Amino acid sequence: MKSIQKFVVATLLGAVAALTTFTVSVVSQTQLSGRVKIDGSSSVYPLTEAVAEEFQRQNPKVRVTVGISGTGGGFKKFARGETDINNASRPIRQEEDQECRKNGIAYIELPVAYDAISIVVNPANNWCDYLTVEELKRVWEPKAQGKITRWSQVRKGFPNRPLRLFGAGADSGTYDFFTAAIVGKEHTSRGDYTASEDDNVLVQGVAADVNALGFIPFVYYEANRQRLKLVAVQCECHNNGKPVKPNEKVVRENRYHLARPLFIYVNRRSADRPEVSSFVEFYLRKAAQLAREVGYVSLPKQAYELAIERLRKRITGSMFGAKGSQVGLSIEKLLAAEAKQKR
Repeated sequence: MKSIQKFVVATLLGAVAALTTFTVSVVSQTQLSGRVKIDGSSSVYPLTEAVAEEFQRQNPKVRVTVGISGTGGGFKKFARGETDINNASRPIRQEEDQECRKNGIAYIELPVAYDAISIVVNPANNWCDYLTVEELKRVWEPKAQGKITRWSQVRKGFPNRPLRLFGAGADSGTYDFFTAAIVGKEHTSRGDYTASEDDNVLVQGVAADVNALGFIPFVYYEANRQRLKLVAVQCECHNNGKPVKPNEKVVRENRYHLARPLFIYVNRRSADRPEVSSFVEFYLRKAAQLAREVGYVSLPKQAYELAIERLRKRITGSMFGAKGSQVGLSIEKLLAAEAKQKR
């Protein structure tokens, strides 16, 4: 009889313990609340928005807001402490890093995916299938302003039609990287083109004009394949000098000249808030899957593991010396930079 009583008591205690554990688990999930404020790059926006939607489904008391003011515009807000996270399509610049330091904002730099800036024209354009880096420079460099205004000036044999240009605005990291990779100097180009930090505006412009030429993040091309025509890029330093269109394979193999990493920057102080740290770790665990779903190239598993470790250890500062756009930064080089910062 005593053994039966002991068994019943033990069973009841076990049930109570299990119920307590379950209750604590449920409470810990439902009690996560607060707000996570994000702004910055329109390139990173589709990925961050996808992560935010999934996170909020699991944590309905946390409100995640994601704005689009461009990488540079976002860093201005971030340096003033107005946001918890900045989406960035290039590494932070020295002046942005200094502004953060001046305002006591330490940041954690985390790569989340790879993008390939896409050169696009209208689907009715039947004369341009590829452009060389030299031709793109001829079109976009500052001295082209008011002078290179027709397709026939881009290449002999192109029709004598007006050339109408669409591209990222000056606050965009896409603009910074594109000018660095094509013109040779970040933030330097002609100014007489239709510019916007909202890539949907650029998509609409190119889709509506047979004479248009533009550059946009790959994810915006992927979402508008029926409305745009993708143009291959030829560069002597990539793909054995042969024209190539961006896709996951060529980006992973470092064969496309306009491939680049995408980042989120997390305010170190914000990371101490449970809702922010939970969101960022959730982001890094979901980024590989969601990057592919929205049209970007995911990083290797090791990259996300290193990023999670950097988040947990609160390792601050830039892996790239706060030098802005890094042309030719392959996935392998990114991993090497991460591992070096970890040490």
